[in-house]
Amino acid sequence: MFYEKPKEECGVFGIISPKPIAAVPLTASALIALQHRGEESAGIATFVDGTLKCKKGMGLVSEVFTPDYLQFVSNTKVAVGHVRYSTTGSCNLENAQPIETVHSKISLALAHNGNLTNSAQIRRDLVQSGMVMHTTNDTEILNILIVRNMIETNDLERAIVRAMNFVEGAFSIVIATKDKLIAVRDRNGFRPLCMGKIDDAIVFASETCALDALGAEFIRDVKPGEVISYDVKGNVNTYMLDNASQSGLCSFEFIYFARPDSVIDGISVYKARESMGRALYRQRPTEADYVCGVPDSGLAAAQGYSQESGIPLAPAFVKNKYVGRSFILPDQVKRENAVNIKLNPIRSTVEGKRIILIDDSIVRSTTSTRIIKMLRKAGAREVHMRISSPPFKYECYFGTDIDDRDKLVANHHDIEGIRKIIGADSLEYLSLENLKAISPSTSFCFGCFTGDYPAPITPMYKNTFDDNGTKDGR
Repeated sequence: MFYEKPKEECGVFGIISPKPIAAVPLTASALIALQHRGEESAGIATFVDGTLKCKKGMGLVSEVFTPDYLQFVSNTKVAVGHVRYSTTGSCNLENAQPIETVHSKISLALAHNGNLTNSAQIRRDLVQSGMVMHTTNDTEILNILIVRNMIETNDLERAIVRAMNFVEGAFSIVIATKDKLIAVRDRNGFRPLCMGKIDDAIVFASETCALDALGAEFIRDVKPGEVISYDVKGNVNTYMLDNASQSGLCSFEFIYFARPDSVIDGISVYKARESMGRALYRQRPTEADYVCGVPDSGLAAAQGYSQESGIPLAPAFVKNKYVGRSFILPDQVKRENAVNIKLNPIRSTVEGKRIILIDDSIVRSTTSTRIIKMLRKAGAREVHMRISSPPFKYECYFGTDIDDRDKLVANHHDIEGIRKIIGADSLEYLSLENLKAISPSTSFCFGCFTGDYPAPITPMYKNTFDDNGTKDGR
């Protein structure tokens, strides 16, 4: 990864219908809409004549699922899909999802977005009890817990509730059996999950943009701690996990992760980013010739800054659309020049001008430094950097791949020090108070900014590593 941004865990989708439909092709289309949530692997599971079939591969959805395959499994009643980034757990095919389980009690496929904070302890206990683990992600742990509880209860929904009450952390999940689709959202509501409808089919997705891509009607968001079970006959049952309370919706979903056309828990992502830009201007009014957003993460906030300030909005960069987030540079190309491949400044816009440059975050400072150097080289007279989030100072344990604390520039330098490092004429971060103001009635997780987390962090989780040196879990 050459473009320095925090990465999200993944995106999930599920569909169930009382009659055979194009469940797999519809799932593939939804995953394309969710592709921004993960570009390392993709997978879809379905049931053909009662038999679990799952196809997974490394790369983009369009690379993994060929037209021939989609046509081969075009008429089924249930499917779940997943796109993945590896934040905890190795980047390889064995960790791609959905994770399948075939057991005499139950056959299921499970797709998970989030991180379990007590996964290391559970994994250790399972291994010591004789369980053989096939992956380094924590989604397999969920499958094992469900099957074990299914053996004891002989009731799938009860088994799922018991398993989910046992784990801690972030999990938005879709689970498929041959005749059921179950959606689960963790008790804090860290990651988004919504429900929609296409004709007689029910769908669940990480974001509403996936519903829009299918022409599905939005029904509602899955509540924190809610378990919703649909079967192929249209029967629905809902359950609640213990101690459920929406106290942890990830604020970075609105800053960067989610697509701007999505709506999460009633909040428009685009409007939220626009509000962040407006607040940035009010915090520190600055004279300039143009407001420019760093594509694509800074564009909506730049629009809000321009509207609030009256300073014209103009593009400062052209983004190469043929370079994805998973782009791997050839060895002969120096890493320092990588940003130039993805972004190129528009000289006619910036030459001789004072620029307000809007971006969503500064992690290690390397990308911001290179972008500002590019603008200087293109002739910008002044570059004033504005960041639509507070400074990153802490790790995330709930599914966001933020660097270790000692690599975060805000832990080693104050704002003036960071300004000097990146070479800006001025630097301003969005205040935590103004970030909270995007939706005063919503309880967000601001742990990566404050170090205060809405759910417990198992100490062992912080220090456990798998064979590849990555944090154990998902």
